[in-house]
Amino acid sequence: MFSFHRLHFALQRVALAAVTVATLASAQAEAPPKIIHIGIASPQFGSPPAYTVGPVGVAYTKGFLEQEFKKEGVKIDWVFFRGAGPAVNEALTNDQLDFAFQGDLPSIVGRAGGLKTRLIALSGTRQHVYLAVPPDSPIKSVKDLKGKRVGFSIGTNIQMPVDRILAANGLSERDLRVTNLSVEGLGPALSSHGVDAVFSWLQILPLREKGLARIVFSDHENAAFACQAGLLVTDDFARRYPQTTTRVLKSLLQAHRWLADPANQDQYLALLARMGYPEKILREDLAGEDPLLLASPLLSNYTLTLYQNVADEAVRLKLARNRVDVKQWADTSFLDAALQQSQLSGFWPQLDASGRKLAAQ
Repeated sequence: MFSFHRLHFALQRVALAAVTVATLASAQAEAPPKIIHIGIASPQFGSPPAYTVGPVGVAYTKGFLEQEFKKEGVKIDWVFFRGAGPAVNEALTNDQLDFAFQGDLPSIVGRAGGLKTRLIALSGTRQHVYLAVPPDSPIKSVKDLKGKRVGFSIGTNIQMPVDRILAANGLSERDLRVTNLSVEGLGPALSSHGVDAVFSWLQILPLREKGLARIVFSDHENAAFACQAGLLVTDDFARRYPQTTTRVLKSLLQAHRWLADPANQDQYLALLARMGYPEKILREDLAGEDPLLLASPLLSNYTLTLYQNVADEAVRLKLARNRVDVKQWADTSFLDAALQQSQLSGFWPQLDASGRKLAAQ
C-alpha cells in the first residue's frame, strides 16, 4: 500500500546519501596548492646558515613538510625574516605568506591592525630574556637602567617581556634611552659600547663566553616574563585548503613529538649548535624546563590567557590599535583533527588559566 510517510522517508535517505557522497567527494577532491609559503620571524644563523629552534626548526631541518607533500610535488617555500615579527606582518599584508611562525606581540599587533589570520597552534613557549651589559659596566640590576641607553628589538615579541621586567622594577620605556636594534645588531652595539645594555634572547650569551658581556638579569625564575610564539594561517588559505592546513599541522606534530622525548635532547642540542651556539649555553638556557611542556602545541586555557594578557597590555601601551579577543581569534579545529589523525590526542597535558596541569579527560 502506498504511503507518503514511506516515500518521504525514502527521499530523505536519498538526499542524505547524496549529501554524504558530495561531502566525501569534496573531501577527496581537495588538491593542495603548488606552493605553500611559510614565514618565520627570525633570520638564520651559523655557517652554513641554519634554523633549528623549536618544533619549527626541527620540522624545517628534517624536512617533515616536504615529505608530507612530496607525492603531489608541492613546494614548501620557507621565508626567514631578519626584520622579525614586523617584517612578517608586512609580508602577510602583501599576501605573500600562507602560514607564519611569529611571537605573541607582533601577531597580536597584526591582528589588531586588520590582518585576517587565525592562531592555530602554539609553536614556542618559555623563551628566556637576558639583560646584558659590557663587562666593565657599573650596571648591576634592572633598576640601574634609568637614563641609560638600552637596545632591544622594538615591535618584536621581546618588547612585552621587557616592559614587564621594567615595570616590576619601577621603570618603563620612558625612563630609558631606548635604541631599536635588530637581533643581529645587539652584540655589535654592546661590544662597541654603542649602548649601555641590551635585552636579548640567548643570542647574546656567546658574547659573555668571549668575555665581552656580563649578564645581570635573566627571567628563568619568573614565568610571568616569558612570551609565547604561535602558528598563524591566513583566513583565505584555511578556507580554501582546510585539509592541507591540517596536513601542515600533522607534519609539525612530528617535530613536537620528537622534542617532547627527553631521550632526544642531546640530538636537539646538536641541531641547535648548527646555529653557532655553544652547547654550554644551550643547556643553560633550557635548564629546569620540562621538554613535554616546552614542545606542547596546545592552545590551552593557560596559553590563551597569556596571549590575552599580551593583547590587553598592547592596547594599554598603545602598541596595538584595537583589543584582540584571543578566544575568537584562535581556531583549534585543525589542531584537534591533526592530533586525532596522528594519534596524539591527550598526549600533552591541558593547562588551566593558571598554568596548572588538568587531570586527563
